[in-house]
Amino acid sequence: MDAMTEHPDVHTPRPWTDITGPVPDLQLVVLDMDGTLLNGNDDVPEAFWELLPVMRSRGIVVVPASGRQYATLKGMFAAHGLRTFLCENGTLVVHDDEVVSTSPVDSPTVEQIIDIVRTAESARNIGLVVCGPRTAYVEREDAAFLAEAGRYYHCLEIVPNLHSVAELAEGTVLKCAVFDFDSAAQAAPALFTGGGPGVADLRGSHQVVVSGKHWIDIMNGSANKGRALRALEMTLGVPRSGTAVFGDYLNDLEMMVEADWSFAMDNGHPAVQRAAQFIAPPNTEEGVVQVLRRLLGV
Repeated sequence: MDAMTEHPDVHTPRPWTDITGPVPDLQLVVLDMDGTLLNGNDDVPEAFWELLPVMRSRGIVVVPASGRQYATLKGMFAAHGLRTFLCENGTLVVHDDEVVSTSPVDSPTVEQIIDIVRTAESARNIGLVVCGPRTAYVEREDAAFLAEAGRYYHCLEIVPNLHSVAELAEGTVLKCAVFDFDSAAQAAPALFTGGGPGVADLRGSHQVVVSGKHWIDIMNGSANKGRALRALEMTLGVPRSGTAVFGDYLNDLEMMVEADWSFAMDNGHPAVQRAAQFIAPPNTEEGVVQVLRRLLGV
């Protein structure tokens, strides 16, 4: 198929069933996790594991792409032979244990975010995760918050003072992730995007992304999953015509224009659906598996 040329705002996606046969030149499959590959129980469908040997035999590189840290994704997939990961919403890309690209947040901004969250904790039920390349750090230590943070950050360390973590001094913090127990969509403008008097607006130099119902990710202004995917495609020598991507939420938006075979989930955000070439079945119906079977002809 031809590369997408229409602007995402006017593009109309097609149903995945319009694809009538296998894609012979498929080389790269990039998969968001929550709301996309993971089913309604937050598990990888068993049928997906059955497709991995098929893709491996054809030389297709399968890439989990998530806001999760590298240690978490590696723990989920390395035992199944996956060695390429798009981590921390695109701020870190790893292929065969080698870093392909990294986009840290400048340390003064991290310091500012720590102070903003500390001040807001008296009025909002929020917590902050400062994400280094290998370890994520939190100050908040109650069970409810740690349970949520632990889902995405398996290598998680509680520290008395986030201002003192080594990665801050080194300038290697990849991302600041804020969890709001009520609504990330409401917390983002209230804290980080100038939604009220005296509220910082970080968008001029940074990405402020609502990456789920409860999560806000603040990253380097040049970082997103789309840029990370482009860097990976260049490293592997894979054209957009050989790439398939699957996503559901706003942190997946930029990926949709980096692949000719782009799929937004039926349960996905409307903006992501408008940017995609196709609509896949919902994650609760193992939509990724259904589409991959069609793309692979199995």
